[in-house]
Amino acid sequence: MSSPRWLPLEANPEVMTKFVSSLGMKLSWQFGDVYGLDTVALSMVPRPVCAVLLLFPITEKYETFKQQEEERLKLQGQEVSKDVYFMKQTIGNACGTIGLIHAVANNLAHLEFEPDSAMKKFVELTCKMSPQERGALLEKDESIRVMHESSAQEGQTEAPSSDEKVNLHFIAFVNVGGQLYELDGRKPFPILHGKTTEDSLLEDASEVCKTFMARDPQEVRFTIITLSKES
Repeated sequence: MSSPRWLPLEANPEVMTKFVSSLGMKLSWQFGDVYGLDTVALSMVPRPVCAVLLLFPITEKYETFKQQEEERLKLQGQEVSKDVYFMKQTIGNACGTIGLIHAVANNLAHLEFEPDSAMKKFVELTCKMSPQERGALLEKDESIRVMHESSAQEGQTEAPSSDEKVNLHFIAFVNVGGQLYELDGRKPFPILHGKTTEDSLLEDASEVCKTFMARDPQEVRFTIITLSKES
């Protein structure tokens, strides 16, 4: 049986903020664009930042790197905190929503929710599940699917059809227990990138984003979005 496919979500902070708001997250934290990775551009981003999302192209070079990284980490291992919330992507084109869930689920201590929040309900329901089980449950979650489809049609560019092959992918970077984790539903596990703090999360995640760009220097299809506290 083929896996379900959703419409791709645009890398648009307004659409993302509206999406999580419609799922019951209060807007004391909002998504915003990062316009560059130099010190000046990063200093313009509202603080604190609790998550960083990266949209990047899936290229041949990246797929080769991904395979090598997986083999290396399976061999040498890594200490991933049990507090990291990670889920597998089992739905085509759902990487945007999974990136948002990763950003939100790993920041429950910071974020505020409405009493009937569908997003908080999903995270609480799946907190004891395996990454695979979380992905499978998302396939059945009608409230999130409906809001995803509605948000996917709200972007500034016309949404491609759900069957169209999209080679852009969303991942999230979060701080859990003072460690920087890359959360990518296409990978078998979270990737640990070393120490970070609440104050340095954006800078530390930006350094990892630079490695994605350096791997494909001819590519320009990179977008970085933060989840920041509104002042």
